[in-house]
Amino acid sequence: MDFRLKVFYTVALRLNFTKAATELYITQPAVSKHIQELEETYKTKLFERNGSKIALTPAGKILLQHTKNIFEIYREIDFEMSSFRNERQGLLRLGSSTTISQYIISPVLARFHQKQQDIKVNLLNGNTEQIENALINKEIEIGIVEGQSKNQSIKYVPFIKDELVLVCNTQNPLVKQNEISLEDLKSMKFITRERGSGTLEVIEYTLKQVGVKLTDLQIEMQLGSTESIKSYLLNSDCFAFMSIHAVGKELKNNELIVLDVEGLSIERYFYIITLLGKSDALSELFIQNLASCYNLTL
Repeated sequence: MDFRLKVFYTVALRLNFTKAATELYITQPAVSKHIQELEETYKTKLFERNGSKIALTPAGKILLQHTKNIFEIYREIDFEMSSFRNERQGLLRLGSSTTISQYIISPVLARFHQKQQDIKVNLLNGNTEQIENALINKEIEIGIVEGQSKNQSIKYVPFIKDELVLVCNTQNPLVKQNEISLEDLKSMKFITRERGSGTLEVIEYTLKQVGVKLTDLQIEMQLGSTESIKSYLLNSDCFAFMSIHAVGKELKNNELIVLDVEGLSIERYFYIITLLGKSDALSELFIQNLASCYNLTL
């Protein structure tokens, strides 16, 4: 593998020479030298430099796409050739949305590592939209997400079922009510995830089916992680719809409580996503491991 391409790829992703140097364990002048050599080879600029900021030129964008394809082939070669020696080796790049990263995937990764100790796994965290974009841009091979946006270039396979429940802290005055009505929701203060979140997408869609718009709710704040929402709930009289997987510890410790909403049930699946028509042996191995952990047929 041409190390200069690895340097270019890292700079192109980070758009920062200093961060690329740190990641590659080389000096910043060495990064600059490798990029300069590539620009001389192709007789064109790969980056536009504007003070401390850099951006890819049109030529740089084309080279990045080819570099992604080259590295993808190298990863497949490494894994498939190592299989002949009964030593499965390689790099698997996963992406998972926030709830899954924090509450679902870690035990799966631990079991996978026990079985395949020579396979390195990199996990990218983000909301569903970010993970889908990373897959499309070939920055990851597999994603596990909370929503299903029906992107035409992505294959969605249902993984496990989840339920989104209405929660608040146990000191909240509304805890005394046996059941919350749909009309009650409009006078309550909510904390939600940010736009692009699969959780928010599912909440918005399901509420719409029962005649409640997201804009009908009093949204006090949008926060970028499940943990920050839980912390906010514990220190306020706000409410949030959250994955039952995310609040197990707080329910057990009697810090948060689930409130029933009349006529409302929010269920969804987590989805395994891959590029449509694209499959490789290492990704299939991980998906099989994922299925065995949950006794699923995928």
